[in-house]
Amino acid sequence: MGNIEGQIPADIKTAMYAKDKVKLAALRAVKSAFLLEKTKEGFSGDITDSLAQQIISKLHKQRMDAYQIYVDQKRDDLASEEIEQAKFLEIYLPNQLSKEELTKELKNIIDSLGASSMSDIGKVMGRAMGLLKGKADGGLISKLTKELLS
Repeated sequence: MGNIEGQIPADIKTAMYAKDKVKLAALRAVKSAFLLEKTKEGFSGDITDSLAQQIISKLHKQRMDAYQIYVDQKRDDLASEEIEQAKFLEIYLPNQLSKEELTKELKNIIDSLGASSMSDIGKVMGRAMGLLKGKADGGLISKLTKELLS
């Protein structure tokens, strides 16, 4: 994919023509988050694809959290909209690792660091978050790391 920041306005336009309210809401949230990022003190230049994916990943996580809350409260109408927005945002994110792939990656990191107990979790998590950022949920990385080290 090309420049994500440049792609968003074109996708907004397409969603408007298609009268796709869910897509439009998701894209407008992304555009708003980009604008907020650009107005932060000390920010200069354009939003890189890497930064764009971080921002979109955060929005995706918010949608998934909201979805879970709505499901717990039996508000299926609101839950379905959140999950649809989350699925649409996934288009802009790198492919997520499966649990098996993530476990394999974590085992490699643990082996390369020579980690053997829970006292090494800081080293492992630091390396894992650096290498796997955007490719897997941080909570899942943490959970699997604890399982592998215990």
